[in-house]
Amino acid sequence: MQADYKKIRKKLNIAMGQLEGVSRMVDKDRYCIDISIQLMAVTSALKSINKDILQAHLNGCVTNAIETGNKENIDEKLGEIVKIISGLQ
Repeated sequence: MQADYKKIRKKLNIAMGQLEGVSRMVDKDRYCIDISIQLMAVTSALKSINKDILQAHLNGCVTNAIETGNKENIDEKLGEIVKIISGLQ
């Protein structure tokens, strides 16, 4: 992984803590809107983590493939990005 491990790990720990909090809210039968707001916060945190990882992939793996000039590797890396982007829609 090309991304900053410590930064990603810290963000993941926060998101996991948020999700555990949501689970407790469900167990305590909290108000639906309050649960939904917390779920949106978890989703936002995960999107931020994913953005950091994809940015690192573009800056590292994709850039390296382009710099080496290996057409097959470039096509593979670009295909991965297209697949990810298609899945996000």
